[in-house]
Amino acid sequence: MRVLLRATLDTEKANEAIRSGKLPEVISRTLDQLKPEAAYFGPVGGRRTALLVFDMQDSSELPPTGEPFFTELNAEVSPIMNADDLRKGLSQLG
Repeated sequence: MRVLLRATLDTEKANEAIRSGKLPEVISRTLDQLKPEAAYFGPVGGRRTALLVFDMQDSSELPPTGEPFFTELNAEVSPIMNADDLRKGLSQLG
């Protein structure tokens, strides 16, 4: 399933990661793992945000996908599905 992952970084933690040189490493490692078809970075609501579009084969891939953002950057992570996957999920509600 195609997923848009939005990771909004904690300002203090991101500042710390920039000063230590850790932020480029975390982003590079994440991009290498996910191999997104598109990746965008910029402020959303005044906070550093990453928007990544990639294919996820199974929802069980979500924990390792979001974990670097959670543990290393104290980010808010939101996976967002496309319309086809939403229809599929809604059809299972009965």
